[in-house]
Amino acid sequence: MTGLAALAAACRRAGCPAAEGEPMGRHTTFRIGGPADLFLRPRSAAQAAALAAQARALGVPVLFLGRGSNLVVADEGFRGAVVTLEEVAGEGPRLAADGLVDCPAGVNLAALCKFAAAQGLSGLEFAYGIPGSLGGGVFMNAGAYGGELGQVVEQVDFWDEEGRPHTLAGAALGFSYRHSWFAGHPGCLIAGARLALCPGDPAEIAAKMEEHLRARREKQPLDYPSAGSAFKRPAGAYAAQLIDSCGLKGLRVGDAMVSEKHAGFIVNCGRATCADVRELVEQVRAAVQARTGYLLECEIKFV
Repeated sequence: MTGLAALAAACRRAGCPAAEGEPMGRHTTFRIGGPADLFLRPRSAAQAAALAAQARALGVPVLFLGRGSNLVVADEGFRGAVVTLEEVAGEGPRLAADGLVDCPAGVNLAALCKFAAAQGLSGLEFAYGIPGSLGGGVFMNAGAYGGELGQVVEQVDFWDEEGRPHTLAGAALGFSYRHSWFAGHPGCLIAGARLALCPGDPAEIAAKMEEHLRARREKQPLDYPSAGSAFKRPAGAYAAQLIDSCGLKGLRVGDAMVSEKHAGFIVNCGRATCADVRELVEQVRAAVQARTGYLLECEIKFV
């Protein structure tokens, strides 16, 4: 029995749904990606961690998936097991104490922001409209409009590669611009986080959230599939401004295009492939470096 077959059998015994050949384009906001050998929908973080540890023991590569909002999967697909926490996101966030919110990693950021606003808790307004789950947001320290998750995340519960539970808190989380401790430990599974928020007026919080969402709709190409900002902000400059100054809006490779609305976005105009996006990223980086001296760092994760 191959490792994949043994893992599929283990999933059946554990009552974990597992699909073979699931197209990854269905699970990424870019709508790009070939089939995964196995696509697992565990019922809990503990089950996810146990199955991931078993997969590694069988020599099967593992990819943890949130909402797929910063991910481009290869056109050939993923040779291994994709593990999603979508099935456990329904547990939802809950108040742990005054100003403290505990939330499973699979919950999308929009739902978390709405929960905080309803409780009269401020600190997450910046995150409203950021696509993706809390787990993915913690992994990359997602941020916008001057805020970052690292400013409000107090501790994170996770499982290591051997399926053992741990908690990290404070400075040990290693938050910096679009980075956390987990970025250097991708084999760990983020199970949930505790956020420390501040009391505020629910109406004012909701108004600030809507203001950010309105700005996103006005400035960003939300009518096309994308992975959000394609490049990290370089020191002393802004990626979108550099790309725009080089006249690269509208540059295309196949159906992948530098957005004509916001130069910081690469969008899928129809049938873009992973290869199209990779080539366009490299063309943009080369052009910007040649004309401005800045070497842009890609924010999109290619798998």
